[in-house]
Amino acid sequence: MALTILAPVTGQVRALAEVDDPVFSAELVGPGLAVDPAHEPGSQVIAPVAGVVAKLHAHAFVVQTPDGRGVLVHLGINTVQLGGAGFTLHVREGDAVTAGQVVVTWDPAAVEAGGRSPVCPVVALDAGPDALDRVAQPGDTVAAGEPFLEWA
Repeated sequence: MALTILAPVTGQVRALAEVDDPVFSAELVGPGLAVDPAHEPGSQVIAPVAGVVAKLHAHAFVVQTPDGRGVLVHLGINTVQLGGAGFTLHVREGDAVTAGQVVVTWDPAAVEAGGRSPVCPVVALDAGPDALDRVAQPGDTVAAGEPFLEWA
């Protein structure tokens, strides 16, 4: 059964190959897309699928669906270096979330002002290269909560 993955943030769609991080750009952890987020303070990041928060850091989280698939949302590049500063978590690891539920708020402009990319990779963990249908295409503008990817 296909899984619809929602855009976790509002912004412009980018190909993973454009992400300035070799792990994401080479799709080493899985295929997906990225979003260059709108630069709004207090920007909300939502769960792209329903499931359980399997991993949670201030700058990244994984939601695992009931059928065992994991979707990674990474907020910016090299943002682990911020040590959580500028990110507010609204859930805990192990919490059940619904698709569209707010997980984190952050300020992409502050991330960029600090010399880091605010681009957000969204990855279907451990999926094959042909497992995804890209509903949104690089260059499109998406709103948080809109269908973004289909995982067969």
